[in-house]
Amino acid sequence: MNNTLIAALLALVLLCACSATPAQNPPIERLKLPPGFALEVWARVPEPRAMTLGADRTLFVGSRGAGKVHAIKFDETLRAGAVSTVAEGLDMPVGVAFRDSALYVSSIGRILRYDGIEAKLASPPRPAVVSDRFPGDKHHGWKFIAFGPDGKLYVPVGAPCNICDRDADGYANIMRMNPDGSQLEVYARGVRNSVGFDWHPQTKALWFTDNGRDWMGDDQPSCELNHAPKPGMHFGYPFCHAGTIPDPEFGSRRKCGEFTPPAANLGPHVAPLGMRFYAGTQFPADYRDRIFIALHGSWNRAKKSGYQVVTARLDGDRVVAVEPFITGWLQGESNWGRPADVLVLPDGSLLVSDDQANAIYRVRYAPG
Repeated sequence: MNNTLIAALLALVLLCACSATPAQNPPIERLKLPPGFALEVWARVPEPRAMTLGADRTLFVGSRGAGKVHAIKFDETLRAGAVSTVAEGLDMPVGVAFRDSALYVSSIGRILRYDGIEAKLASPPRPAVVSDRFPGDKHHGWKFIAFGPDGKLYVPVGAPCNICDRDADGYANIMRMNPDGSQLEVYARGVRNSVGFDWHPQTKALWFTDNGRDWMGDDQPSCELNHAPKPGMHFGYPFCHAGTIPDPEFGSRRKCGEFTPPAANLGPHVAPLGMRFYAGTQFPADYRDRIFIALHGSWNRAKKSGYQVVTARLDGDRVVAVEPFITGWLQGESNWGRPADVLVLPDGSLLVSDDQANAIYRVRYAPG
């Protein structure tokens, strides 16, 4: 089977997976959480992916196939209000970030900015182009974006393939730039496709998820959680996967020992997307500074994996455990939802987006 046919089949499978009919009423009673935690449907949004908070009680939500960005106002009690569309007709606007009254939105090949957005939800402004210096490839071209503690906007650029060795300055990396788009530079290399990252609340170091390659079997390689405390680190792609597995095609060129290994392996094909450190105070103290990770779920594994939210517990910079937090989206071999991102609200409760069930859930700790 030639590469062109494989790519076409892959695109068809991904399209079918993303366009599956969502549950009309998410059966949240199937979701299991640790004792003391409760979950509710907080809002219904078409294909919600990445989330970010504005300055005036607004949640902004990106999407992939829908091509839209939505806004949800919430009141002092954090009750969600009406959903409005603030951008549409965009090319996979997965990523959203907020800074200085402006909403930044990722699209294939460029980053847009909507100034003064919270005062203009009913009549959104035309966007300014912050940067159009990114590749236009759709394969892994959708982008999670976020501002780091250094004030720079971090933008990942996925590999335009399952496995290939392309321009390391243009693909398979995480880049950063000033808010105006200037001084674009590569921060981390050897990153196949990161769709979520955050910075440790204490050390301010970058941590990110990375989706492992396909077509090496059901059980390898693992998807990854990585730690990048400084620029210039290389995490192995396309030469080495999961820290120890040489790639069948490119592994002979460089040895695994040359690269930074994962902080944790999350499992084969689980598709880790959004992740956030928990810096709130509502959850028990044991959850402080844990990483919450949305595992979107496998699309090509014989026995499905992922479809849950997990936490990574740290001891300093070392991951000591990865534990399930929310399970139940996968029932046997049938899934009714796919968690895509997580975000902590001001009161310390946790939002989880689900782009299959068209829902955003809110998790609260309410023992007794």
